[in-house]
Amino acid sequence: MNRGRRHFMTTTALTAAPLAAAAAASATAPVQALPAVRARRLQPGDTVALVNPSSARHEREPYAIAIETLQALGFKVREAPNLRARYGHLAGTDAQRASDLNTLFADPGVHGLLAFKGGSGCNRILPLIDYGLVRRNPKFVGGYSDTTALLSALNAQTGLVTFHCPMGTSEWNDFSVQSFRGAVMQAQALTLANVPEREDALVPSGGRITTLHGGRAQGRLLGGNLSVLASLAGSPYWPAWDGAILFLEEVNEAIYRVDRMLSTLKLAGVLDRLAGVVLGAFTNCEPGEGYGSLTLDEVFDDHFQPLNVPVYAGAQFGHIKRKFTLPVGLEVEMDADKGTLRFLQPAVT
Repeated sequence: MNRGRRHFMTTTALTAAPLAAAAAASATAPVQALPAVRARRLQPGDTVALVNPSSARHEREPYAIAIETLQALGFKVREAPNLRARYGHLAGTDAQRASDLNTLFADPGVHGLLAFKGGSGCNRILPLIDYGLVRRNPKFVGGYSDTTALLSALNAQTGLVTFHCPMGTSEWNDFSVQSFRGAVMQAQALTLANVPEREDALVPSGGRITTLHGGRAQGRLLGGNLSVLASLAGSPYWPAWDGAILFLEEVNEAIYRVDRMLSTLKLAGVLDRLAGVVLGAFTNCEPGEGYGSLTLDEVFDDHFQPLNVPVYAGAQFGHIKRKFTLPVGLEVEMDADKGTLRFLQPAVT
């Protein structure tokens, strides 16, 4: 190795070491919860913008259905400038998708933002969002699945209460609409409780809750899609977990992967800091190929029973037709024996 190359590598190492140490310290530093910021309630006649922070959708009809749905709720509808853009599987480049969010938050004529669909890629745009702008212009933001990244980042960086709720491409049935209206439009301090689904059977087979550990607890409601949430670990968009109520849902993940993602939360120190846990639908989470698998029940027991905090499963949210609207960052009370979540104040003003 020549002298010039040795000097370059030594200089680079000396420069990089402090930067790496600073980055590591920043990633592991405790996150402080910001005071909750509640957006104004949405009202009939308000303008709600459809945005797409994740994957593209190529067919025309879902856009028409989403627009008609928001109109049926009483809103005027604005399409984000790049709503129908495409970059690979994504709904436009990272810059386009982040620009849509920043533009709509800056527009006083837009009163709320609803994600059109999920997929993947939302976490790519988080560093490009103008969080100061969001803090100065709090608005309703809703969605679920991959939108978990956006909901968590906005809450962690600004304190804005965001909403895990149906998206533009979701089925807006009566159950989902009533929950959405109560939380977002009527500013009710709701108590969310499953509606059992019996049809003509002797006992309900749907909408059931399972109590893993009884009791009641209060705390800020944080969570969303498990895999997306775990992908934020160690980032500036990771919530402050002390005393929180964690809610989780998932879809199309083998059980061993669910176990691994819950282990990530455990190793990151999240599970041991919680006041309680609410588990929603883990849709199509099956054992997969191999010699065998733990069941979901066993995985949940392994991770949550030792916490000695209230835990219940089966709450009606996630990749299912009938969905609660859940306020991310709001103080709530859970009752694991009754299977209920109660807002301790309205989620909007």
